[in-house]
Amino acid sequence: HPQFDAATVEAARQSKKLFATGVNASPGAAVGQVYFDADTAEKMAQEKGQDVIMVRPFTKPDDVHGMLAAKGILTSEGGATSHAAVVARQFGVPCIVGASMMAIDMDKRVMKSDGKTVKEGDWISLDGGSGEAYIGKLDLSTPDLEEQTELMTLLDWSDEIARLQVWANADYPADARRARSFGAKGIGLCRTEHMFFEQVRLPFVQKMILNAEEAQKLINNVERLEGFLKTGKIDGQKMRESIREEIEAEFAEAKETLEKSKAAKEYYDALEHLLPSQRSDFYGLFEAMDGLPVIIRLIDPPLHEFLPSQEELLVEVTEMRTKGETEGLEEKETLLAAVEKLHESNPMMGLRGIRLGIVYPDIMRMQVRAIFEAASDAANKGIVVKPEIMIPLTGHVNELKKVQPELESIAKKVMEEKGVEFSYKFGTMIEIPRAALTAGEVAEVAEFFSFGTNDLTQMTFGYSRDDAERNFLINYVDEGILPENPFQVLDRKGVGRLMDIAVREGRKVRPDLEVGICGEHGGDPSSIEFCHLVGNNYVSCSPYRVPVARLAAAQAKVNND
Repeated sequence: HPQFDAATVEAARQSKKLFATGVNASPGAAVGQVYFDADTAEKMAQEKGQDVIMVRPFTKPDDVHGMLAAKGILTSEGGATSHAAVVARQFGVPCIVGASMMAIDMDKRVMKSDGKTVKEGDWISLDGGSGEAYIGKLDLSTPDLEEQTELMTLLDWSDEIARLQVWANADYPADARRARSFGAKGIGLCRTEHMFFEQVRLPFVQKMILNAEEAQKLINNVERLEGFLKTGKIDGQKMRESIREEIEAEFAEAKETLEKSKAAKEYYDALEHLLPSQRSDFYGLFEAMDGLPVIIRLIDPPLHEFLPSQEELLVEVTEMRTKGETEGLEEKETLLAAVEKLHESNPMMGLRGIRLGIVYPDIMRMQVRAIFEAASDAANKGIVVKPEIMIPLTGHVNELKKVQPELESIAKKVMEEKGVEFSYKFGTMIEIPRAALTAGEVAEVAEFFSFGTNDLTQMTFGYSRDDAERNFLINYVDEGILPENPFQVLDRKGVGRLMDIAVREGRKVRPDLEVGICGEHGGDPSSIEFCHLVGNNYVSCSPYRVPVARLAAAQAKVNND
């Protein structure tokens, strides 16, 4: 990562250029001009060639294009596992979050802190390692890892010593290639939803969401009636012939309604448009990781994250009504109604992950077909593929029993269609305490576990991963209430105990159970040591943290075995 020289930083402090401090969310240093929204940040970076620092109160998934264009990211809200922090680490973008003393005025395009004002277009310098932001331009230096031959030798020795492998979190082929160049032995987490947020795809994702509920009701009705006819039973009782005739008529009518439904057509059209895009993404990952395992997580976030903000839409609709603007109003009102319908009081514990796979099964079906079409195409070209499909947010084994067999049948069907055969695994993310406590049951179905320690920490402590650090968690650490920030350093006694139970109980049922960790703790040395102690096979972290993780894995072996 680029860094600031220590003397330069001290001079900036002495000159009272320190503007704000926050959580050191993603390491490295960055210098650029401030812009307050993703579209402007991307435009200034791509069209004007500017070095950009994107500043937001907090980031959302639809800000990703601006984040990728920026040299650095600064937010006034959020914590070490907030959206901004996770995405920044993933792509190696220096980032500071939770700079709560900083007041951002989005209308006036300015921010203020400690009596100082920074306007849009002004230069600032971010140190993602220390969590400090400075006014003006500080000098940068960029180390070259490959030129540091002694370090490269040390990392090679580390790999020889370590029992724990180091994998990487990567959503795109370029990230996978970077991770592999840093020594990663696999991809421990590919977040498929990040691919949905690309601007050319987002309209199809939104079309899919807006029509999903109505379409699924019709689909469910057809499948229900078809099930009666196939089994010849209703509620476990054999159908009389007169009832069968009624069901057949009802089934024919339901099929016709489904075929004529505009919502169903829009839903299926959206899925058909998304499938080749996902297939292309996955092919690139398999190509980049030839011979190494790739874990792909199926859709995880709640659906409202793919739609515009409810507050912003409400403002737009109100303004259009006030001004008497009719063009586009109906479309905005329809979108607002959909967003309001999807609203949940606690969306991170709501309709997401495997629950989406149960309520709207065609989304995960499409993703699995795309994965196995890509893997089959790659295998037919001589690439050694090792796909592992991760179903997120399992809380009860019956959820997996409902979803996984059908997805496996799609995998087998695609390989048969493509005339190819290769090994694969289906597993789950352990991020709900109940899943850890009932891991023996879960392992009867899942072939691997991956601990999502960001959410597992959130659900175990009852701390919001987005708000806790800004509101109280930093004070907890400063006052000695907690020894470390549990979103940065794994809590061994609580979260760690759940992990230990899950590993032991899971391997009683499935001795060869593959176990890893894909939360941000995967790059923290203390957390890596604990993963070694409980018997993980690997840790997975952001690509830029792979070298540190390799060294930490070797230290864990030396210090404990």
